[in-house]
Amino acid sequence: MKMNRIRVLVVEDSLTVRKHLVEVLESDPDITVVGEARDGKEAIELCQALRPDAVTLDMMLPFLTGVAVTEHIMAYCPTPILIVSASVNRGELFKTYDALAAGAVDVLEKPLSDGAGDAWDRTFIGTVKLIAKIRVITHLRGRLAPRPSARLQEAGTSLDGRTEYRAIAIGASTGGPAAVLAILRALPAKFPMPILLVIHMAESFATALSDWLDAQCGMCVRYATDGEPVPEAGQPGVLMAPAGRHLEVCGGKLRLTNAPQRHSCRPSVDHLFESVAREFGPRAIACLLTGMGKDGAAGMLAARHAGAMTIAQNEASSVVFGMPAEAIRLGAATSILPLDQIAPTLVALVEGSQSGRNN
Repeated sequence: MKMNRIRVLVVEDSLTVRKHLVEVLESDPDITVVGEARDGKEAIELCQALRPDAVTLDMMLPFLTGVAVTEHIMAYCPTPILIVSASVNRGELFKTYDALAAGAVDVLEKPLSDGAGDAWDRTFIGTVKLIAKIRVITHLRGRLAPRPSARLQEAGTSLDGRTEYRAIAIGASTGGPAAVLAILRALPAKFPMPILLVIHMAESFATALSDWLDAQCGMCVRYATDGEPVPEAGQPGVLMAPAGRHLEVCGGKLRLTNAPQRHSCRPSVDHLFESVAREFGPRAIACLLTGMGKDGAAGMLAARHAGAMTIAQNEASSVVFGMPAEAIRLGAATSILPLDQIAPTLVALVEGSQSGRNN
């Protein structure tokens, strides 16, 4: 047997689908399937006994749901989890987002029943190989529960607050739903600055992400509408790029476009950051979170050159230190912060901005 193969546990209640997933994975010489689980209870037992390098996980399972399995694995035997699901209605999508918030790394749609072909097989194998390299940490759901507190209002008092900020742009990819949720939950519900948001996610899974975030935090989160004005400073709320559309700011309005993909992404973080740099310059804050690849790095550099405050998530708190690392390599980040310091920093910057305006 070849040494150092990637050891995968496949969790799927359908025998037909499970056998197909196993067959695809074992067609690659670098992967071996060490176990197959038919339900949530067996998934947990096999993960603890076998300690695989990665888990592929269906969301709809007997005995325990995919969310419960994710929570247990990430709390007691942290392992990179790839959700492989056909669940795309609203309620089932919320469960997928819950699993991502609980520590699952990524999500992939199941192959079609009539056969998805070689393209899906290659994507599946490539994704498993990528997530197997990720060093996940113990991730207790309780750590995401705290809501905004008064102490955040006092954070970061040493930061210069002379700039009158106009908008915050945030971009994220792999690990992004959990990271964004952690920030939004740590911000006051009436945080007085519009937030523009891009999260990479497969289009079939992204349709209800804004509703899920809205239900999980105290802030209003919704998809942006083409042509609507950018909310004024002082107006709280988060406006997201919808699935498959770039979000940009132009002439004081939000625009949704079908322009070509950038870094194989639409929406693209670069697209948003560059438009914010053009529109607001030093009155913008750009924040780049965990993610694979380099989308957002060039846009963050443009924002920094325009005088914006730019924040990159640090390596230790990132699920994947790809996008922030590329921004740091380019010299695009004015600050490099752990995830739990980003919200207090945003509060301090915005409060300083408003106090400077009022004085």
